[in-house]
Amino acid sequence: MATVTHHGRETAYDVTDRSGGGPPICFVHGSGGSRDAWSPQRQLADRAPIVRVDLSGHGKSADIDAEPGYVTLSAYADDVIAVAEATDARVLVGNSLGGAVVQHVLLERDFQPNAAVLTGTGARLGVLEDLLVWLEEDFERAVDFLHDPDRLFHDPDPEITERSKERMYATGQAVTRRDFLTCHEFDVRDRVAEIDVPTLAVYGEYDQLTPPWFHEYLADEIDDGTIAEIDDAAHLAMLERPDAFNAAVADFLDSIDW
Repeated sequence: MATVTHHGRETAYDVTDRSGGGPPICFVHGSGGSRDAWSPQRQLADRAPIVRVDLSGHGKSADIDAEPGYVTLSAYADDVIAVAEATDARVLVGNSLGGAVVQHVLLERDFQPNAAVLTGTGARLGVLEDLLVWLEEDFERAVDFLHDPDRLFHDPDPEITERSKERMYATGQAVTRRDFLTCHEFDVRDRVAEIDVPTLAVYGEYDQLTPPWFHEYLADEIDDGTIAEIDDAAHLAMLERPDAFNAAVADFLDSIDW
């Protein structure tokens, strides 16, 4: 593990490098998660260095004192940019909240990667009102709800589900709730067409949290946008069907004129 200091705090990340010749790829996790959500993507290190970041308050990264919404989203974007600059990452991959962070970077910041992958995300990320209530009043119920079939996972190995729950409990109720509230306020539908880097939208076939049409919208609105479906997966397709997910990312990167 490494850290980078910025804006008065330390952000943790790690790099897996097997001397692949491609530009480093920075992976950004979703609500209540950590860089461990991208463990299977280290298999891509044969083609490019794989960078996995812990957003503020997640994993090994220092927390922030920020209200949910734009301020939190902006702070998370600072984390990603600091790590990307420290590692020379030129591709950003974001899942769910991480996808919102990547879109924020693409639309609001001077840092411009060569390509982006958005998975389990959308240009708007409204959250079920009941879930927002449970995140405040009954965290265990919220975690169980998210791990019901066709939300985070379709039909995973039970061990994957348990590790996912452990990550969410480790992140804790306050930060996880802040994440989901930040998602709830996120809406760039009026600007997403301004994204001007090659972008792949990847969705799980059964994802009820960010269904396929969220990704179809991204691919349609972004001039250089493409789409890929991962069969037999839901919101966390990169964990549930890692081989198929990694192949989709590799094919996309192969299609880019670097």
